[in-house]
Order: sequence, then C-alpha cells, then structure tokens
Amino acid sequence: MRTKVPIIPIIILVLLLGGMLYASTYTLKTIEITGCEMSSEAEVREYIEGKALMDNTLLLYLNNKFGDSENIPFVSKMDIEFVSKHKVKVEVYEKSVAGCIEYMECYVFFDKDGIVMETDKERREGVPYIKGLSVKSWELGQKLPIDNKKKFDMILNITQLLEKYELEIQGIRFTADGEIVLTHDNIEIELGDGSNIAVQLMNLGSILEAEGLEGKTGTLYMKDYSQDNPIASFKVK
Repeated sequence: MRTKVPIIPIIILVLLLGGMLYASTYTLKTIEITGCEMSSEAEVREYIEGKALMDNTLLLYLNNKFGDSENIPFVSKMDIEFVSKHKVKVEVYEKSVAGCIEYMECYVFFDKDGIVMETDKERREGVPYIKGLSVKSWELGQKLPIDNKKKFDMILNITQLLEKYELEIQGIRFTADGEIVLTHDNIEIELGDGSNIAVQLMNLGSILEAEGLEGKTGTLYMKDYSQDNPIASFKVK
C-alpha cells in the first residue's frame, strides 16, 4: 500500500524557506543620517546597526516598528525611511538644550525644564553658558538640584524665552546684586532684576537689529526697559 505524502506541511515548509531566502536579500549596506548637530552621528549609526539584526533591513523595520527606543544623548526621536533593500535614511530630531553649567571641569547640559541631558569636557556652540549657579551633585535624567530655586526658575524662564524668540545668547550670569546680564557676541546686555524679562526679551532681537549693533562691542542697557518705558541705550566699549 502506497503511503500518502502530506502536501500541506511541505507547502508551508517551501513557503517558509522561500520567505527566509527572500528576506536574506534585504542586506543593510547604507545608512544616511541627517539632523545631528548636538548628538553623535556615530552613536546613531551604532544604534541603527544594533536594531538591524544580522544586517537585515527587514529586521530593522520590525525592530523599529515594535521595539523600544534607546536613549541617545540629545536625541528626541528618529524617523527611519526605508529607501531600498540596502539603504535607509535616518532623520534625527534633537532635544532642545537650554543651557549648561560647569561642574568639576565638565559641562553639564540641561533642557528647558532643568533636566540633565548630558555632560561633556567641551562646551557646545550655541548653548548658553550659565554663571552664578552651582551644584554639589547631579544625576542624569533628573532636575538639577540648585539651592537657589528662585534664581534657577529665572534661568529656566530666560532659556525658554530665548528659544521662543530665537535669540542667540552665549552666556547668562548674575551679578553680585542679583541682576541679570546676557552675552551676545561682544555685547553685554543688562536686564536688571528680571521683573520685565518677558517684554525685554520679546523686543531684544528687534533692538539689536534696529540699532545696528551686530559686530559691535559694548553694553546694551535695558534695566529700565518695560512696556511703559520702551527705552534702551548702548555704550561702545
């Protein structure tokens, strides 16, 4: 008596082998990364390669679709575009760095909420350097433990306004009297005690432009600048 060969399992096996063979042709060869300014392109590439198990583009797609995101310093999220079997484009969206303080010969970077993002031996261009704040310790991913809460809240308010009005400020410091001084290139901007900070920063960009102060060295006095008294003066150094 002739034994019948089960057809369905064979068909399933053939389909599986065919699928595996087809999937093996999706070999990741090129990763094109854009958007890295503060973040490390090398770390992003390593992260993508880690999600592409066996250098397989399909596994990268599945891992990206259903896997957990890894925390990469300064990276908020990444969009991955699958261009072909062998190439992906990665668009990096970075977290907004509000400022940095110096701690034991390192720079501690924090976001607009005061959460520590990263530390580095070098300052990063475009990030305001804060003078007049000190900490005894800090923890990555936690809010900076600043003793003077009022002063720190003012710093966070300033950094949020700088981002809102797209102002390029390299430094923020407090004088011995607790007054605020910003640094814009070679110009020091005196803002007083901060009681009118929102109005002052809302108009700072237009003042710098209208007065033709770009490239000059000196002090811009805005201590008494307010909605009722919109007057600023500049003294060349």
